[in-house]
Amino acid sequence: MSGFASMKSNRQSFLDSLSTELEKTQTNNSNSFEDERIWKCERDKSGNGYAVIRFLPPIEGESTPWVRIFSHGFQGTGGWYIENSLTTFNEKDPVSEYNTSLWNNGTEAGKEQARKQKRRLNYFSNIYVIEDPANPQNNGQVRLFKYGKKIFDKINDLMNPEFKDETPVNPFDLWGGANFKIKIRMVDGFVNYDKSEFDAIAPLSDDDAELETIWTSEYSLQELLGRDNFKTYDELKTKLDRILGLVEDPATKFDPSDFETKETPAPVTAETVSADGDETLSYFANLANDQ
Repeated sequence: MSGFASMKSNRQSFLDSLSTELEKTQTNNSNSFEDERIWKCERDKSGNGYAVIRFLPPIEGESTPWVRIFSHGFQGTGGWYIENSLTTFNEKDPVSEYNTSLWNNGTEAGKEQARKQKRRLNYFSNIYVIEDPANPQNNGQVRLFKYGKKIFDKINDLMNPEFKDETPVNPFDLWGGANFKIKIRMVDGFVNYDKSEFDAIAPLSDDDAELETIWTSEYSLQELLGRDNFKTYDELKTKLDRILGLVEDPATKFDPSDFETKETPAPVTAETVSADGDETLSYFANLANDQ
């Protein structure tokens, strides 16, 4: 049978295989913004959540047990803008520039838009999952944890206590650290971590061999800061213009000077919002799979 005849006779099986591949593609797209290494504390229907984790020290060759990443997530007339911000590296970022121009323009509409587009702050650390009641299969796993300023402040308070009678504790220490109890509540419609707390100082395990296995199972945090995870300024600028509908008419294309006025007060940088736990861009990412 010729190749053409074979193709003709196998059209149904080819259709079936295409359907399978299409299903795979759709599935992959739905998870394209999810990093399976990142652990999340699952909340129940009332919005409450509980888990116990242990922050881990940095891997060999890295000096800091966390990295900080700024990002933006908002919807415009052209779709969703979900990108890491170059301000992570203290570099210029088109969204931050645009937000600052909107804020300094002096109009309430401009300030409101800047608020909606403000950058989000997240930290990433390696953790060991001690107790995950909602998903017990995660217990005993080394995962990445994405968290916001509220939890980071609790880490800082433990390392730099306010009063002289309090001893500094390194929560990332395998022997002299402490487990962290995540307690999530809904307060006035917002996710709240205020009741989360560190437990008493204790080793993660009394077996150094087990601790070494945990330590060598960690992930590189510096890889998260790789430039392949960040678009260039020009790429971000092009996407921002498209999302905000500023490219339809070249005359309306964003230029920071367009928003400057001679009578504006001293420039004020648009504020930053932090995202704790699952108050992250994953929500926006799920809505932006067509980007």
